[in-house]
Amino acid sequence: MRTLIAADDTRRRARPILTPMAPSPLALLGPTGVGKTDVAIALAERIRARGGRPVAVAADALQVYAGLEILTGVPDPAQQARLEHRLVSFVPVSERFSVAQYAALAHAEIDGLLAAGATPIVVGGTGLYLRAALAQLELRPPPPAGARERWQAQMDERGPEALHAQLAEAAPASAGRIDSHDRHRIIRFLELHEQGALEDSDRAPNRLWTSDTRHPTRLVGLVRERDELYARIERRVDAMVAAGAIEQVRRAEAAGASQTARVALGFEELLRGDVDAMKRRTRRYARRQLTWMRKLPAVELHDITNRDPEAAAALIDSAPV
Repeated sequence: MRTLIAADDTRRRARPILTPMAPSPLALLGPTGVGKTDVAIALAERIRARGGRPVAVAADALQVYAGLEILTGVPDPAQQARLEHRLVSFVPVSERFSVAQYAALAHAEIDGLLAAGATPIVVGGTGLYLRAALAQLELRPPPPAGARERWQAQMDERGPEALHAQLAEAAPASAGRIDSHDRHRIIRFLELHEQGALEDSDRAPNRLWTSDTRHPTRLVGLVRERDELYARIERRVDAMVAAGAIEQVRRAEAAGASQTARVALGFEELLRGDVDAMKRRTRRYARRQLTWMRKLPAVELHDITNRDPEAAAALIDSAPV
């Protein structure tokens, strides 16, 4: 099945984003800090006003962890009272969690909601998890026994920048898509390169997406002007710290946070008490998210600069599809 493309084809008529008679998933994606949660809630209110039953399904690699809600931006209780969110805060912070585990759960949630006549709103911050929720994922091979431990030992000894440089020499296009401080992804890409399973080409980013989805899905990308997005990121990080993100990270560390939990944006930075480093890393991550999103073949991009959630929802709702 194909995602619905609704970019700028003015020959198509505007119609409501979803109808209660025939619900189908709506995927909402965008860089961190753009306002996905609030826009999803505003869209949900419109769907509800037409008689539908919207339910959000999170597509985020880190929001699954219980105990990291502030750091990972899990909707707060007031937001979840306005729109039910599934697949958040259910994995102990000490456990590893994989995209394969997530895919099985997301498919079950989406299929169950559609069977019950509900409208899934898949809210995605992580590209791979968004694809896992909406499509059949072709997973790369797991590392052979001992490989992860060997690369981790080298990471501890040499540091992320040295290993990133090693990856850049062997697979420059792949290294260019990874932050030089992203320990987890550097190790994973080195494992894949060692196995001959790393596609190092300009086409590789598109492996994170496919036009073939399990259900017809409208794919909506949110963007803002850079200055506004960066200002929102600054405020977002400050609000997280004020809400207790540093204390939350320290508790997770004391509880034995798993390697997959520790890759959360700001985890290592806040352990050091370096809020500015978290802001810099978040801005870099947002830039990478935007680059990836703009390459998706079936995404409709909506610039919501200077728009509140209700105005953004109205813009999306009135777009031709």
